[in-house]
Amino acid sequence: MSVESVFPRLEALLPKVQKPIQYVGGELNSTVKDWDEADVRWALMYPDAYEVGLPNQGVAILYEILNELPDTLAERTYSVWPDLEALMREHGVPQFTVDGHRPVRAFDVLGLSFSTELGYTNMLTALDLAGIPLHAAERGDDDPIVLAGGHAAFNPEPIADFLDAAVLGDGEQIAIAITEVIREWKREGSPGGRDELLMRLAESGGVYVPKFYDVEYHADGRIKRVAPNRPDVPWRVHKHTVMDLDEWPYPKKPLVPLAETVHERFSVEIFRGCTRGCRFCQAGMITRPVRERSITTIGAMVENGIKESGFNEVGLLSLSSADHSEIGEVAKGLADRYEGTNTSLSLPSTRVDAFNIDLANEFSRNGRRSGLTFAPEGGSERMRKVINKMVTEEDLIRTVTTAYSQGWRQVKLYFMCGLPTERDEDVLGIADLAKKVIQAGREATGSRDIRCTVSIGGFVPKPHTPFQWAAQADHETVDRRLKELRDVVRNDRQYGRAIGFRYHDGKPSIVEGLLSRGDRRVGAVIRAVWEDGGRFDGWSEHFSFDRWMTGAEKAGVDVDWYTTREREENEVLPWDHLDAGLDREWLWQDWQDAVNETEVEDCRWTPCYDCGVCPTMGTEIQIGPTGRKLLPLTVV
Repeated sequence: MSVESVFPRLEALLPKVQKPIQYVGGELNSTVKDWDEADVRWALMYPDAYEVGLPNQGVAILYEILNELPDTLAERTYSVWPDLEALMREHGVPQFTVDGHRPVRAFDVLGLSFSTELGYTNMLTALDLAGIPLHAAERGDDDPIVLAGGHAAFNPEPIADFLDAAVLGDGEQIAIAITEVIREWKREGSPGGRDELLMRLAESGGVYVPKFYDVEYHADGRIKRVAPNRPDVPWRVHKHTVMDLDEWPYPKKPLVPLAETVHERFSVEIFRGCTRGCRFCQAGMITRPVRERSITTIGAMVENGIKESGFNEVGLLSLSSADHSEIGEVAKGLADRYEGTNTSLSLPSTRVDAFNIDLANEFSRNGRRSGLTFAPEGGSERMRKVINKMVTEEDLIRTVTTAYSQGWRQVKLYFMCGLPTERDEDVLGIADLAKKVIQAGREATGSRDIRCTVSIGGFVPKPHTPFQWAAQADHETVDRRLKELRDVVRNDRQYGRAIGFRYHDGKPSIVEGLLSRGDRRVGAVIRAVWEDGGRFDGWSEHFSFDRWMTGAEKAGVDVDWYTTREREENEVLPWDHLDAGLDREWLWQDWQDAVNETEVEDCRWTPCYDCGVCPTMGTEIQIGPTGRKLLPLTVV
C-alpha cells in the first residue's frame, strides 16, 4: 500500500523558515524508489542539521548500498531546525524523509548514525515528530525498528531505553544482513510480531538488542553485572569489520547538496583503522585493524566520483591519511592526472611525524595553498608521552620550519586540555610551543608575516580506550587553565599578535563525558533535557549547561560520579558486554603505561603487542605497498 508524500503540507510552511532549501530534496544522485516495489524500507538519519548530515560518509554509503539491493529502498532524514519543528507540530506534519517526503513512521527501520553523543536529544525530537513512542517498550508492530550505529553507538547504554537495537562497527555488510532478516520475517507473515524480529536479529550476535539484557547494580551505584534475559541471546555482542575495502568502493554516486554544507567535496576513505595507539582516541581504538584501499581503487574512486558529482575538491580521508603506505604515489598520480584542471586535492588529517614537504607540494599543485593543520594534542613532552602521541618538539619545529620556508604562511595546531595527569605547566607549555613555531617561521622566511592558530578542545574520556577508567577534569579546572594560557599569549608583545587562540570552555565536555561513559540511568537525564527544550546540543548557540544540570538533578543523577570519578580496574563498565575486539587487560596495562609516561610503538611496523583485535575478530592488518600504479596515467 503506497505511502503519500507530506510535501503538499510541508511546502506551505517552507517560506516561513530559515534555509527552506534544506528540506526539499532532489539533489543530484539522490534516489526515490517505488514504495510498493520494495518490501524492506529504511529511513537513514544523521541526527543533526542537513548542512552537517549530508556530507556524512556513513549515511551516504549505506544509502547507496541499500538502494542497490532489489526490493529495498532507503531514504534520508535530518533534524529540523526549531522554527520548522514548531510549525510541523502546529500543522500536524510528521518527521519526513527528504527524498520522497514520506513519513518516517511508515518505514521498517529508522537507522541513526551517531558520531557524537550530543545528537541524542535530536533523536528524541525526530521520534516524537514521527509519532514513534520515545521508549522502545511502548512501541507496537506498526512502529519502525529504531537502530543506532556510528562511533557513539559503541556505548549505547545511555539511550538504551529509546533504542530497539544497535550495531557496532562497519555497517556495509550488517545492513544487508539485517535487511534480509527483515525481508524473510515479513514474507513469513511477521510471525511473533516485533519481539520475534528483534530476537532473530539478536541471536546472530551481530545486533545488540538492549531489552534482552538486564543490568544489576551494587548498593553504591556501580554495575554488578549485565546479563541476557533470554536463553538464545549471546553474552557479548561483537563489532563488524569489513576486511576488503576494495570490494566496497562507495560512494559511487556522491550526493551533491542543494544548500551549503560543512564540507563540499568528494571524499574517498583511503584506509580504515589506526594503530598509532593514541590513548585518548576512541576512533583509532574501535576501528582496528588498519585496512588500506589499493592505489588503483583510490584512483578509480576519485575519477568516478568527480565525473558523477562535479565536485572540484577531493579529500583523501582516514584517521591519519599520510600513513597510507603508498600515499606518495597516490598524491603524485592524482596531481599528475588533474594538473591544469580546477580539481584540488586535500589531506585533512596529517600527523607531524608523517608529513613531508613533497607530499604537501603535490596536494597543493592544482589548488590554492591553504594552511596546514597539525595535532600535537599535548602541550608538553611529558603529556605527549602520557597520551602516546610520539611527536617531539624538535619534530614539530622541523616540520613547520620546512613548511614556512616552502611558502606556507599559516599553521594551525590542535591541542586538548584536561588530559589525565595534566598539570598547569603542561597547558602553559602550549604558549611556549606556539611562540617557537612563530620564531621558526620568521627565521626561515625573514618575514614577520607568519601566523599560528592554536585550537584547544576539552578532553573527554571515551569507552574502549585506555582512558576509559580515568577521572575527567572538572570544567572549573579546564576553564582556569585555558584563561591562564590565553592571558600568557595575549600579553606577549613579541609573539602575541601572530598567535590566534580558539578554545571551547569545559562545560560541554562535562555533558559529553556524562553521555559517553553513562549507563541506562542517564537516559532519564536525556529525556528531561529534551522535555525542557534541549535541541542541537552540539551547537554552542543552542547548548545549555544549566539545562543539563537541571535535567540531571530531576533524574537523580550525580554528574560528578559519571565524569570526574576514576574507575577501579575490576569495575564493570556499562559497555563491557559490547566487544570492540580490544583485550580489557591490554587496555588496563596501557592505562598504567600512560600513568608511568611510557610510550608504545605502532604495531603496523613492529611486532604485535597483543591489543587483542586481530585474533578476537579473525582479522589482520592489511597494508601495502601493492607495487601498482595509479591508472589511467593520462592527464584529464
